Parts: sequence; structure tokens; C-alpha cells
Amino acid sequence: MAMSDNSQTIETITATRKSNTMSRDEVRQRLIREKLVVIIRVTDPNDISPIIACMHKAGVGAVEITSNTPDYQNAITQARTHYPDMLIGAGTITDISLVDEATKAGAQFLVTPNTSADVVRHAHSLNVPVVMGALTPTDVVNATQAKADIVKLFPAGAMGTGYLKDLAKGPFLNTTFFPVGGIDEHNYQQWMQNGAAGIGIGGALASPVRSEEAAEALITKVAAIVETLKKYPVKEAK
Repeated sequence: MAMSDNSQTIETITATRKSNTMSRDEVRQRLIREKLVVIIRVTDPNDISPIIACMHKAGVGAVEITSNTPDYQNAITQARTHYPDMLIGAGTITDISLVDEATKAGAQFLVTPNTSADVVRHAHSLNVPVVMGALTPTDVVNATQAKADIVKLFPAGAMGTGYLKDLAKGPFLNTTFFPVGGIDEHNYQQWMQNGAAGIGIGGALASPVRSEEAAEALITKVAAIVETLKKYPVKEAK
């Protein structure tokens, strides 16, 4: 299940992007409906394809490949081709140069660990939504004023679900929060119950898959999460 090293032609990549073009708001709405982004950060690029294959079989609609994963650009391009029904995004996008790298590879959404108006502005000029990192109330205000499409509460696990509740059910009732960090199959419902519109899960779901048995176990685990999330209402910011 390893990803091919063969590069696609420019013509093929361009055709793939055009056939899967969605507006920034359409991608944003899809992310909110999906309620789950699986974050892939690995050291061996050959691990990416098997993980995405498992996510696809489990019904996951959105995956993020971080920019500090080796060969992440090629991985995004390949995933866009092999899984046109999924949203493929890029994570750890901390500056404008990474915005350009990721979008040239075909990333349909960008995720940051930090709050940066410049990243939002540049991404929006390319019709790409941003899930922007924020931790403090000031960060949240800065992210929303910068027109971030979704606010990624990060690192959420360090603060706890009570912190999210104080934000999402207090001064930021109309903010779309996706907490990330410290979330797994055991606690994700607590985050949803305390104000999350969706969640991002990384290593708990996106560890290397190197046997058929591991793949089947992962598919079963993730499919249960996907099914459970369907019972939570879609939370759209006003």
C-alpha cells in the first residue's frame, strides 16, 4: 500500500484539480459537516498512503497532511488523485511560503498552529479556507477578525474541555471551534459535548499501518467514530 514515487505530469495534476474544484465556502461547509479531520504527521512518507486508504474505507471525509511530514506535497497531489471524494488539506502552515507550497500541491484547505492574518489573507486570495490555530481569547478574536474560516483551539488537550466550554458557550457563541491536541477515540465526545463544532485527531488515529490486521483494526475504530459523530448537530457560525 505504499505510495508510488512516480510523479504525475503537470497536465494530469492540473486536470485533477480542475475536476475537483470547490469554492472556499463549499470546502468550509464540508469540513463542518464532516466534523472530523484526521491529521497525518509521520516520518516515513511511505506510511501516508496506507493511512489515507484506511481513513477512506472508514468513511472519513477530510485528512490533513502536515508540512513537516517528508514529501508532503507529493502526498497531497497523489491523495487528491486517488481519493477525489475526500478533502485533502495541509497542516502546520505557519507562513505565506508554506501557503504557496501547499496550494500548488493541491491542498483544499490549510491548517495552522498559530494565528496569522497574513496567512488567511493570502490563502483567501487563492480561494482556500484556513483552519486557524488559536489558544487565548485574544487569539480567538484575532483569528475571527482575520476572517479565519474555522478556529482551531490548540493545544486543546493542555487546557481541557472545561476551557473550550468557557469559550464556546460564553463569549464566543458564534465561533466555529475545532479543538486539536490530546483528542482520541476515548474523549472526543466530551469535546463535542462542550462546544466543539468538530475535532482534529492525529496520532491516535493516524499511526503507521504495516499489516492487514492493523489496517482492519484501524478501519473499525475510525468507522465507529465517524458513525457516532453523525448524531451531533452541524454547528454553523452565524
